Amino acid sequence: MKESDQSSSPQELTEEDQGHIREVFYHEVVPKLIKLNARLGTLNCGFAGERYKHWSSQFRSVGSSFDIVAFERDEDGDPIDLDL
Repeated sequence: MKESDQSSSPQELTEEDQGHIREVFYHEVVPKLIKLNARLGTLNCGFAGERYKHWSSQFRSVGSSFDIVAFERDEDGDPIDLDL
């Protein structure tokens, strides 16, 4: 995919983008959500890199882990620090 193709459609996340966000979510964010006893919510995807700072993910608990259930474009979103 050409770089111009990637930037031409900022309203869409590719399957590759979603996979990357999910991978970082499971490895870096889920342990923090477990410590915080989270159940569901929405997080800015900036945790997966600067490129995703205008996206948010909705998550919910599933057993002892979490799933991302949706992505949404959010121009005004800000990352949240989960290191409390």
